[in-house]
Amino acid sequence: MSNQLEVVKEGKYIYGIIRNSAPLSYGPIGMGKRADEVYAISYKGVSAIVSKSPVIIYEARRVNMITHEKVLEEVMKQFTVLPVRFSTISEHDDDDGILRILEKDYSKFDEMLTRMEGKKELGLKVLAHEAPIYESILGKYENIRSLRDKLVNLPVDKTHYQRMKIGEMVAEALKKEIDNYKTIIQDTLCPLADEVKLNDNYGEMMILNAAFLIKNNVEPAFDVAVNLLDEKYGNFMTFKYVGTLPPYNFVNLVINTKGI
Repeated sequence: MSNQLEVVKEGKYIYGIIRNSAPLSYGPIGMGKRADEVYAISYKGVSAIVSKSPVIIYEARRVNMITHEKVLEEVMKQFTVLPVRFSTISEHDDDDGILRILEKDYSKFDEMLTRMEGKKELGLKVLAHEAPIYESILGKYENIRSLRDKLVNLPVDKTHYQRMKIGEMVAEALKKEIDNYKTIIQDTLCPLADEVKLNDNYGEMMILNAAFLIKNNVEPAFDVAVNLLDEKYGNFMTFKYVGTLPPYNFVNLVINTKGI
């Protein structure tokens, strides 16, 4: 048996695609513990943002995801970026492999960059506050409040069915209220966005989990709209508003690095 360590092949990790033709360097902020230089490789005014990397599959661990994200955030300070899928690595150690990718997929990159130019992704999660929203249900739904009041001083063991019935009525009212608030928020914000992606809610208290693709010049108006909703409904819900994000929800860029 050989005691020699297996030599890991070197390649290029691809973070994103931008419209650019000038030399660019973002310093030693690349993937992995080596912190390789992140730089641009350009072809006909379109650049891939890359760093040297061993040809491995990076685990989707927090530390790796944050490194990938931070590179894109640096690039986004100057450019519209098409984020490339996490752990996309060209198996060529020189720039030629990346240049061949840029040449092969040039039309696709050019078209996607044109579509995304001057836009950004903003994220919004809205979560209902449990106690206030239940209180509002009791105030709004007279039938639930009336039944609850009748049972307040009655023994629990003799009113099991009625209490179950109240639970079902409250759950139905909660869903109705959540849907109503969701509609109000969407009707306010969606007209300001070019595209909207509604992601799955998690938990019955989540009202909205959405990404909005916004033109840069519309962002101040969008900020105002979110703040006004927060002022109006902040006692019932929490608005978790995040931006600027790489447009993952609106760009699904998978690059085939095999055979190139």
